[in-house]
Amino acid sequence: MRALRIILILVVILGGLFVIADRVAVHFAEGEVADRVRARQNLASTPDVDIKGFPFLTQMASGSLDDVALGIEDYAAPTGTEGRTIRIDDLKADLKDVKFSSDYSSATAATADGSATIAYDQLMKAAKTEPTELAPGVTAQITGLGDGGNGKIKVSVKLGIPAVGIERTIPVLSSLEVKGGKVGVRADSLPVIAGANLAEGTFRRITDFQQALDQLPGGIAVDSVRATADGVRIGVTGSDLKLAG
Repeated sequence: MRALRIILILVVILGGLFVIADRVAVHFAEGEVADRVRARQNLASTPDVDIKGFPFLTQMASGSLDDVALGIEDYAAPTGTEGRTIRIDDLKADLKDVKFSSDYSSATAATADGSATIAYDQLMKAAKTEPTELAPGVTAQITGLGDGGNGKIKVSVKLGIPAVGIERTIPVLSSLEVKGGKVGVRADSLPVIAGANLAEGTFRRITDFQQALDQLPGGIAVDSVRATADGVRIGVTGSDLKLAG
């Protein structure tokens, strides 16, 4: 009985040491992966990396991690226009089957799913915020974006007749769509002004616009979009993503 008790105590001690060693190893690995991702993706700050699952050491020995959570607080995404970027906030991705080299110099995820937020002031960069002529003597410009409810976006359009000093701001409820790596804003219907409908193509030159988002970290792509109180919420997905190396 005494021998059994000693064996049990040793098992508990060794188990505790293994857990400690495992947690130390995973903390080190998370830091290494974060540094590699920051370098490859040219991030302004080090991302958050959370390697899930236990034990970590057995995953490391196999060269593959089952589940890794990646978080980037803010990412300056290229817009397709030279020198211009759009800030994407709180980008989070759940990476599955992440394979890496023994020195952490390279890492590739089989799949990824996640989300992020684009603040309305950032999306405004793609909108026509300067007065644009709709018709002789009549101008229009977008002055703001906001939550229109039910996943819609509200586009505030200021109409003006500068010659007589007339200005009027109207809300235009619009839908969001994702197509070809771009987030698009399209008016659901055109307003009636002074009892007349504006020409479809003419007014849509102001209300409808797109923002390219095809250069996200690791090659993830936008697959859904929805307006919220805090900004435009995007869903992202991808496969065979090169995270480092």
